[in-house]
Amino acid sequence: MPKRTGVKSRKKRSAPRPTLALVPVERIERSILLIRNEKMMLDADLAALYGVSTKRLNEQVRRNRDRFPPDFLIELTGEEKAEVVAICDHLARLKYSPSLPLAFTEHGAIMAANVLSSPRAVAASVMVVRAFIRMRQVLATHVELARKLEELEKRYDTQFRQVFAAVRALMESPGAAERGRIGF
Repeated sequence: MPKRTGVKSRKKRSAPRPTLALVPVERIERSILLIRNEKMMLDADLAALYGVSTKRLNEQVRRNRDRFPPDFLIELTGEEKAEVVAICDHLARLKYSPSLPLAFTEHGAIMAANVLSSPRAVAASVMVVRAFIRMRQVLATHVELARKLEELEKRYDTQFRQVFAAVRALMESPGAAERGRIGF
């Protein structure tokens, strides 16, 4: 057989997989709210992370309701909705929505990614879990710091009372104390 020159074989090439532009963990942390003493994310924020509409996310949740027990998912009350809209600027569009938003715990957010089963949802759910873990670590560090400060206060006499008061003031959340004006 004669050799063919200059002929390239035609292999079917699969299209390059699009890379998922994931949201930084810090952005996800800002979406985690404390609702009913639980850290939760609203359906609108999860839908944006997972790359679907809120309607589609809620549709899948309704179809798979048995996968979302009460400790995974809650529906906000009208008062809770109003409070969330007032606190979070990015949720202003919910103000005029006739339906009440759903709030997902960490486990509920993972389950939502599973029922959506898109590559983006699965990848984003990993980021959501990391954000929840970071928040737990920060909280644990804060509690540990407060415990150590109490131990130091017990050990030292009143001469350090002002120092301890200043450190406690720094440990309070931002905005808890009014700051004085800087400059003239």
